[in-house]
Amino acid sequence: MKPALRHETNDCRVISDMLSRVGDKWSMLIVTYLGEGPHRFSELKRIVGGISQKMLTSTLRNLERDGIVSRFVEPTRPPSVTYELTDLGRDMLVPVSALEMWTRDNIDRIEAARAKFDAL
Repeated sequence: MKPALRHETNDCRVISDMLSRVGDKWSMLIVTYLGEGPHRFSELKRIVGGISQKMLTSTLRNLERDGIVSRFVEPTRPPSVTYELTDLGRDMLVPVSALEMWTRDNIDRIEAARAKFDAL
């Protein structure tokens, strides 16, 4: 019975780690933009408003580490770096798009609930 419990504990850690990645401020925005196709680093910096170069680099590294994003260095002067979603990243677009659509469909209800709560 202990191995199953250990396995469940490991599953919980992995799931928690991934939910943290999905729930951070920048990752899903970047995944959504990369869902449109590959983008160079400078393009991502421009279209992801308000993100610092350091945070973009860190977020892309984490997504690359998780197997969501691939990084390609083009041998130009200066080198140009392009990012694109992996198959795993494209699979991630399904639940991310569903959550985005749910949010858009329910934004009025969410805002009304917040206003009601805040009025208490």
